[in-house]
Amino acid sequence: MNKVIGVLFVVLIFGCKSSVHSDLNTTTVTSNELEDLVTYLASDELKGRNTGSEGIEKAAIYIENKFKAFGVKPYFKTYRDSFNIKDKVGYNIVGIIEGTDPKLKHEFIILGAHYDHIGFGKKVDNDSIANGANDNAAGTSAVMELAKYFATTKSNKRSILIALFSAEEMGLLGSYHLAKKLHEQNIDLYTMLNFEMIGVPFKDRDYVSFLTGFELSNMSDKINEYTNSNFTGFSEISKKYNLFRQSDNYAFYLEFKLPCQTISTCDLSNYDYYHHVDDEADKLDYEHMVSFVNKVIPAIKVMCNTATKEIKLINE
Repeated sequence: MNKVIGVLFVVLIFGCKSSVHSDLNTTTVTSNELEDLVTYLASDELKGRNTGSEGIEKAAIYIENKFKAFGVKPYFKTYRDSFNIKDKVGYNIVGIIEGTDPKLKHEFIILGAHYDHIGFGKKVDNDSIANGANDNAAGTSAVMELAKYFATTKSNKRSILIALFSAEEMGLLGSYHLAKKLHEQNIDLYTMLNFEMIGVPFKDRDYVSFLTGFELSNMSDKINEYTNSNFTGFSEISKKYNLFRQSDNYAFYLEFKLPCQTISTCDLSNYDYYHHVDDEADKLDYEHMVSFVNKVIPAIKVMCNTATKEIKLINE
């Protein structure tokens, strides 16, 4: 009997170790992966990813191919959610990672970022391409890595929509289009977390990131609770410039009247190249980015798996 117990003990110990190592090997985001994504999206080949351009078409194809490789399925018939802008056609890229719980899978969390930029900017040293590395190849790449994580681990009871928006730089046109469309379809949205300019760290804050619309909901408190850290905080600069209304979260907030907020590590006080031709991939801090993504994963996982919708507007 002692031999049997000993064998069971060994099996349990090594089984646990194998499980832990398997999880680490298959789910941890790496800085090399993030850098590869940003480097392509912010390359001169894509010419600043302006909506309706050849460059953003290349970006869309690249993202679609990544989604296929990750196992992220199209939410609509294809990944593209198209809309017209005068003589141009824009398209959001929308995928779904279905939840694992028979009931909770009918509730949705949206993880979003805009993948467009302004195309060209004021010429500096014969360079006129506004590559948009921090704004917002960084946020796009973070969301792509989160999509890979959840598609691989299948650790979400609620369903996750991965929404990468076009025409944000034209006035949130892509997100307004998608928010209205989803609302008309009557989807059961829980919350929306938008990723914007996460490519550089703060050096003088006691938190890693800030949430726009900080006072509107308990999202920041819940993220800190779920990560057991001071991961998000309040940015006075964000409030001063009303950044809550300046990114794609706002379209969903207006349409659904739910906690829909942007998370960022740059409020323009810690980066000099906003809408500048020097917003290049080599300006970003990839160790910071990978740390940010790996720290936000547990928060999103808890959001996906709580029995009730714990994140709420403050005035509810």
